Amino acid sequence: MASSSRELGNLFDHQVWSAACNTWAKYGEGGWPGAVIVYTINLESQYLLIQGGPAVGAMKEIVERFTLYGANEQYNALDEYPPEDFTEVYLIKFINLKSARRAKRKMDEQSFLSGLLHVCYAPEFVTVEETRKKKKKNRSAEGICSKNY
Repeated sequence: MASSSRELGNLFDHQVWSAACNTWAKYGEGGWPGAVIVYTINLESQYLLIQGGPAVGAMKEIVERFTLYGANEQYNALDEYPPEDFTEVYLIKFINLKSARRAKRKMDEQSFLSGLLHVCYAPEFVTVEETRKKKKKNRSAEGICSKNY
C-alpha cells in the first residue's frame, strides 16, 4: 500500500502505521510495547498528517485539540490522500517545530470519537526555503551545545 513515488494521492512509507517492536530483550521491555524511530532533520516537519479522523465534519474539534499543543498556521482536510472507510485525512501546519513534535507525541494513537488517530509528519509539504531555515537553525543549536562541552 505504501509507495515511494512523490506524488499526492499515494501513501508514503513514513505514513503507514506499523506495530511496535517485538524483538526487545526481556530486561529492556517496559510496561507497554515500544518502538524506536529515528527522525532526521528532513523527516521532521511542522506539518502533521492526521489519519483516522471520523468523516462526520469533526475538523473543528480536531483542530481545537491540536491547538492545545501550540498555535497552528493553517489546517485543511486532504481529499487527495486515500482514507480508510468513513474517515478523513487532515493536514495541520504548526508555527514552530517544537509544537508539532509535542502534538505528534501526545496525539498519536489517541482515541477520538470512537476511533484511533494516526499522526505522522508530512515532510512532502515542506518547501525548500523552510528546509533551509530548519537546517540553519539546527546548525546554530549544535554550535551552542558544543560550546557548552
